[in-house]
This record gives sequence, C-alpha cells and structure tokens, in this order.
Amino acid sequence: MKSTGVNFRHLYYFWVVAKEGSVTRAAERLDVAVQTISAQLSLLEQSIGKSLLAPQGRRLTLTEAGRIALGYADQIFLLGEQMQDALADSDVDRTMRLTVGISDSLPKLISSRLLEAALRLPERVKLVCFEDKFESLLGDLSVHKLDVVLTDRPVPSGTTLRVFSHLLGESEITLFGLPALAKKYRPKFPASLNGAPLLLPTRNNAIRGRIDHWFETHDLRPDVVGEFDDNALLNTFGRSGLGLFPAPSALAADVEEQFGAVPVGELSQVREQFYAISNERKIKHPAIDAILSAIHGRVFTTAAAK
Repeated sequence: MKSTGVNFRHLYYFWVVAKEGSVTRAAERLDVAVQTISAQLSLLEQSIGKSLLAPQGRRLTLTEAGRIALGYADQIFLLGEQMQDALADSDVDRTMRLTVGISDSLPKLISSRLLEAALRLPERVKLVCFEDKFESLLGDLSVHKLDVVLTDRPVPSGTTLRVFSHLLGESEITLFGLPALAKKYRPKFPASLNGAPLLLPTRNNAIRGRIDHWFETHDLRPDVVGEFDDNALLNTFGRSGLGLFPAPSALAADVEEQFGAVPVGELSQVREQFYAISNERKIKHPAIDAILSAIHGRVFTTAAAK
C-alpha cells in the first residue's frame, strides 16, 4: 500500500519520547494521556513500516530506524523553531533575512566587504551572522540553518553534501607589521625574513600551505612565534607588535587603520581565495545574488580596492 506520508504530529510525539526516554515523561511534558502518545507512536510506526523504539529496562531506546528518524526530526523541529523566531520579527513583512555562516579563518575585513553588497539592496536586509569551523558551517548549510557560508576554500571534492562553491575572487598576500618592525624587516625583503618573528594561521587554514611553500621556495626560515586558528586573534597579536603577520594585499589601508600595521613586503604569487557556498547551483536568494553580482568577473584586488 502506498504511504500517505508522515504525520508531523505523530513525528513530534516520537521526537519528544526519544528525547525524554519514556512515554510517561513525554506525556507529562506534553500534558496528554500516556495512551494518546502510545497510539500516536503506533500510527507513526505503521505509516513508516518500521519499529522506531524498543524497550530496555524501564526506558525506551532507539532502533536503527529510530536513530535515522530522530536525526531528521531534529532538523525538522529546529527549523520550525527558527521559522517561528523569524516570523515573530515585527518587521518581517518589510525585511529580507540573510543568515550567514562565516568561517573563522576568513579575514573579518573581507567578510564585511562581501556583505556590503547585500546591505545596498533597495529592500531592508537583516543580517544574522554565525562564526564557526568550516566543516560545522557546511553541516549547518546542508540542513538549511544557513543561507550561505563565506569562507576561504571551496567544498572538498568527493563530499556527500549537496552544496556548491562560488568563487568570489582572490587577493595577493602581504606581510604587515607595526612601523618599528616594518622598518627593521622591510630592507632587503625577503632575505630579511630569516629569523624574523612571524604570526601565522594554523596548518588547517587554506592559506598556510601556500605561505609555507613560499618560504621553502625562497629558502627562508622565519621564527614562527605564534599560530592561530582564528584570524581575528592573529590580527590582535599582530597589533600588539609580537611579530609580522599576513593579510590580503587588498586590505592594506584597512589593516593600517584598524591595527596600526604597515606593509613589509608582498608574498609574490601567494593568493588567498574567497568563496560563497550555497545550497543551490543557481542562486535564488536576492541578497546572496547581490553579493555574487557585485564581485563576479573581477579579482578581489579590484573589487575590494578603495
């Protein structure tokens, strides 16, 4: 017999039972009779054609089918809560919401530049931004918790996630330092970098391998005094004068203004790339489309230059 689809009330009762570990506690939480929940669970299992819960002592445990169903239920009801929050916004009828995941390795100045295009739309745009690890953000994007992810790398080949990378542009990399450090290490650059104090991203950062390769190619051995997973923290230590640090060449004016650091020298042919990752091959969200349209067809050095 053809299935008529999942009844979401039945699924919700199952979800609560799975979280509480017993029908009795679920009934107390939902303020309904135990018999009601048991009947709803039975109907759900009949419609799916599999058992979702099995008794284990005084508790109920998930079967393999139950674990799969719970994973989907978590996504469904989390999205339901987010929908309620979004619709509760008093300006919802006049506001376009853009939920953005920002990789912690992406320079914050770059992410703000990328989002400027969305804020220039005629419609009012409400930005909701989350920062996290690249892999975590891709997971959130795949279940539609995010509209787009801004990052410094494309989606890895062979991934099972149905998400798509859009290259926004790229910028060459420059080493920056406070004026005293720049004065010391700018002469005879890059040979002056031998033994120079350096602050670098950690090795899981997309740009780190290219920087290391550049040093090897030029037979340079700087003194790496700090490695940072978070780009903002790296810049903070750079502002303290602990060492020279890399940043996109396109942001030289911003780096000087915000961190008091000036260029020491450019790492020739070392480029950092910037991507927007979405659930769709063809972008449909107007704010994301505005970001892509503003940057499309130009290297980031041109798009970001002032």
